[in-house]
Amino acid sequence: MTRIDQFESVFKSADKPVFRYEPFAVGSALAVTDLDGDGAESFRSLVRKYLGASGEEGLPSLQVVRGDEFGSIEDCLKIIDRDKPGLICTYRGLHSDCWRWGHSLGSYVEVLTQTVNIPVLVFPHPGSAAALSADGDDCSRVMAMTDHLAGDSRLVNAALFFTPARGTLHLTNIEDEQVFERYMAAIEKIPSVDSAAVRENLLFRILKEARDYIQSCRAVVAEQGLEVEILEAIELGMHVEDYRQLVVAGEIDLLVMNTREVDQLAMHGLAYTLAVELCDIPLLLL
Repeated sequence: MTRIDQFESVFKSADKPVFRYEPFAVGSALAVTDLDGDGAESFRSLVRKYLGASGEEGLPSLQVVRGDEFGSIEDCLKIIDRDKPGLICTYRGLHSDCWRWGHSLGSYVEVLTQTVNIPVLVFPHPGSAAALSADGDDCSRVMAMTDHLAGDSRLVNAALFFTPARGTLHLTNIEDEQVFERYMAAIEKIPSVDSAAVRENLLFRILKEARDYIQSCRAVVAEQGLEVEILEAIELGMHVEDYRQLVVAGEIDLLVMNTREVDQLAMHGLAYTLAVELCDIPLLLL
């Protein structure tokens, strides 16, 4: 058996990840705003529209924390600890004017996403050019984006929760091109290995794993009777612009991303960069 055959044998013998459907459990949601009166009510209506995208069944309860109810990040964290929501909904530049200069999450959102182990749905600031309204277009095109999709049922289930009937879910797997090339550079230094064949086979297997997983997503979604169209984008990439182009091309209404590894609280580098740069669409940060 050649070394290439050994590589293929390892890949083929590995268990193929299969999507496992489990409704994304929110239970209760907390909308945090620095507005009062009509402004707070408008934000509540916007949040409710997004939470109701998948229908009335399983619609979480929604509580609103208004601007006069907290004056510091510490106060905000105390309210979250008291209410224990399953989802926090807020926007960039909360209790700040940093949104005026574009690419910033603001101190409140940065603390929430890096200290609280609760998904955060982040909207553009209500005063920005990208502000959304409850009277605007529905959230009909959702994208789940990651650099390793296979086996990530939580990410897909979260995206499905926000995708309405007859909506479109884009499953996007962008493998890190820099990491791939670093491994290939090491392999190319092994004289006994046909590095060109390894490159072709390794890339095929890596991308095939994502394709097979997406096929299992389609099959399970159909079995569950969910009227959701699933589109896919699977490729190598490494620049924020690669991600931005996919978002723009798909006219995405909500981007769903993992923001941290299992053993860390701080947002990992790519997620933070995307969260800061993609400032004109809502983000669900898991």
